[in-house]
Amino acid sequence: MQRSISLSLSNILLIAAVVLLVFLLWQLQSLIVVLMISVVLAASIVPVVDLCERLLRLPRWLATIFAYFGLIAVVTGVVLIIGPPVFDQIERLARQLPKFSEDVLTLLESTVMQATDARPELLLELFDAQSITGWIIRSSQQLVLRSYGITRGILGAAFSLILALFISGYMVADSKTLIRSIVQLFPQPWEDRLAAQTPIVSQRMGGYIRGRLLVSTILAVATAAGLTLLGLQDFALGLGAIAGVTNLIPFLGPILGAIPALIVALSQGGWLVLWVLILFAIIQNLETYVLDPLLVGTSVGVHPLFQLLSVLGGAQVLGIIGALIVPPWFAGASALVENLYLRPKQIAQAQQESEALTVIAKPARSPES
Repeated sequence: MQRSISLSLSNILLIAAVVLLVFLLWQLQSLIVVLMISVVLAASIVPVVDLCERLLRLPRWLATIFAYFGLIAVVTGVVLIIGPPVFDQIERLARQLPKFSEDVLTLLESTVMQATDARPELLLELFDAQSITGWIIRSSQQLVLRSYGITRGILGAAFSLILALFISGYMVADSKTLIRSIVQLFPQPWEDRLAAQTPIVSQRMGGYIRGRLLVSTILAVATAAGLTLLGLQDFALGLGAIAGVTNLIPFLGPILGAIPALIVALSQGGWLVLWVLILFAIIQNLETYVLDPLLVGTSVGVHPLFQLLSVLGGAQVLGIIGALIVPPWFAGASALVENLYLRPKQIAQAQQESEALTVIAKPARSPES
């Protein structure tokens, strides 16, 4: 029996509308990324604006301007103070990285020759410093270029960041009207349910970013101080900054941040590499078991495996930008799923089980009664 497929005019129009919508979304991908960044920034700065509005008794729009300019001034001041030595050390590190790689290879060759009778050519085949360094550089460039491809280059990235700041400021200043205009598109009772979930979603998204920034700052300072004590003061600030920036990316960031420091330590020889490895192990355990549960874990509410998948998926699609902004969006979406689906489902199941137990426990009425 053959089943015939008929296409009505309404189905054709629906398919055409879906195709047109997908095409428009693809053309507007840069704007969508800017909106995603704006939402994350707005959720992150809301508590600061609320604090300024409450303590200074300012109107919402004026408290937003005050909070944004205050944070921009603080960040600018920090960059002007510690930026020059940090950038200088990173530049010198980038110039000397090939030499450090050659020193590491020479050290490994001598170690293997002393321990075994293996030929140096065999080691060169197994460990090609230039190839590994080239692979690391190419992988980093691909992540950066993927991010630049979304924002259309460096100038486009700067413009997108400024635009995201303005949009996020508008979102924070007129958040009640904006939220009400969005949720009223949904029928009741979903309008009230979504409106009630907005503070929870905002807290999870903003709490994730604020927690990661605070953890990364603490680890950057700890890394720079530890490397200085170990004798790497020439590159301590630069390596600490690299470790702090890469730590913004969960799971993968700490590993990426430790690689440059280990390469520098290996090139110095001696027991320094062991002490640097111990330092990063201590810092990693401090982050995993103390800082992340205290500052990030309570605000995210997402299993670490799903966080890792969101980081990998975001990096695959949007590069470094995706690795930074997709996890907070995933945390916000998980709050909606938990509160609008899983929790009502558990409550309904508990009520059904309670009713079933009540029926079983109720004594059967006798025929005489």
